Amino acid sequence: MRPGQASVTARRVAAQRLTFDRVPASFGDPAADDALARDVVGSLVVGRTPMTRYLEARTRFFDTVVVRALDAGVGQVVVGAAGYDGRALRYRKPGVRWIEVDHPATQLDKRERLARLGIDASGVGFVAADFATDPLPAPLVEAGLDTTAATLFTLEGIAVYLERPVLESVLTQLRSVAGPGSRLAISLSVGGGSPMRAARRAAFRAAVARLGEPARSVIAPDDVESFLASTGWRLASPAEERARIAGLVVAAPN
Repeated sequence: MRPGQASVTARRVAAQRLTFDRVPASFGDPAADDALARDVVGSLVVGRTPMTRYLEARTRFFDTVVVRALDAGVGQVVVGAAGYDGRALRYRKPGVRWIEVDHPATQLDKRERLARLGIDASGVGFVAADFATDPLPAPLVEAGLDTTAATLFTLEGIAVYLERPVLESVLTQLRSVAGPGSRLAISLSVGGGSPMRAARRAAFRAAVARLGEPARSVIAPDDVESFLASTGWRLASPAEERARIAGLVVAAPN
């Protein structure tokens, strides 16, 4: 990400999501999420690309995890590297506290858009932080996180952009404030696979580098469990094969 500039890739993801069917819920305000996304996208036109199918599957994965957690009574959600994610609007529910953590420039742009559009974000706490340099536990608590209660932490689409030590630090810090029953949903960049998958990864890395947001980490498929364990997490259940290959996993505190 270029200094002082809102995330370009986050804007492009918002454009893609406007074309996806989203997981429904008996609560929330999908119209507010869509309004924010349309404002973010503006005149940007994004056609279907080799990444579209992955982004659609990833979006459905995180939508499903969020809806199931809220249906199960989880009362707080922390969205790491939130970008223009509108799940705090789409799936808002009485009694649920949302906290979004993001790079200051992107978060400022998002909050200004919400205010200009007149979208109520009173149920959302905001923590401006650069994962590479800023601590997370104290600001999360100041934003309303109850460290004794179950929390759903989501890290969608960010791990690949972090150096491995930074990613390890982020997960370790989140574990330190995760109460009993907490879960972590994360999309990891997992290496290996077919030559076609390798070619797609190479094309992705080239594309995001051109946008000024280079990919920085890849985890070998066999290292996912040990990587999570080193940061205080474990797979919550055996990952479905397709999700594991795509790096979409749900973890629980060790």
